[in-house]
Amino acid sequence: MSGIADWFQRLYETTGFNFTVFYDPYDWGRYLGGLRMTLLLSVSTILLSLVLGALGALLQNGPSRLLRGLVHGFVVAFRNTPPLVQIFFFYFGLGTLLPATETASGLREPILGNVQWAILALSLFAGAFNVEIFRSGIEAVPRTTIEAAEALGYTRTKAYLYVVLPLALRICLPALNNNLINLLKTTTLAYAIAVPETLYAVKQIWSESQNVLEMMLVLLATYGGLVGLLVWIMHRWERALRIPGYGG
Repeated sequence: MSGIADWFQRLYETTGFNFTVFYDPYDWGRYLGGLRMTLLLSVSTILLSLVLGALGALLQNGPSRLLRGLVHGFVVAFRNTPPLVQIFFFYFGLGTLLPATETASGLREPILGNVQWAILALSLFAGAFNVEIFRSGIEAVPRTTIEAAEALGYTRTKAYLYVVLPLALRICLPALNNNLINLLKTTTLAYAIAVPETLYAVKQIWSESQNVLEMMLVLLATYGGLVGLLVWIMHRWERALRIPGYGG
């Protein structure tokens, strides 16, 4: 690592390209902290949005008109409003209504911090899209398959969990992959409420070191790498779940 740091130090001295993040331990630590926060946001929101999507699709296809209406309202509200507005609504709107706890130093601290609100808002945003994605997959499962599961004694819930959902997941994986990739990129909006993710950390570095071009290149490469890794994982998942001879 010292050789890499020395190389970037010489690069700055000879060309003026100042990639401080690769030779300054303080900037490197801030960058890694931002990257860890981005990974936390991404993994948390992906998992929560998948759960919300699967649960919402179950309720949307259920017998209760009230629950179907509530899920439809949720989907319409979160699909038709910008995610940044939703983050502001939760953090600056609902956040002010929640009670605060008093710390040992006498300061009042909200129950949910900016990280928790960002995870909640982004999960609901992506979950609304996942509901429709899962619903399309469920509707593509042949009705005869559901009837066969019911004939074998499965309850409606068990038939959904063990028969319908696994088949629907295989059908809707391409659309689901696209939504989860977009969700990873959308985590940058957490910057707006001072969540110390990658964009926030990089912005601090270039503000102090005046190396906007260099840090923007680092930022683009970072998200290119993260998206590429997620695409690789999702494609591996898609191949692992593919049904031989089904869907071409």
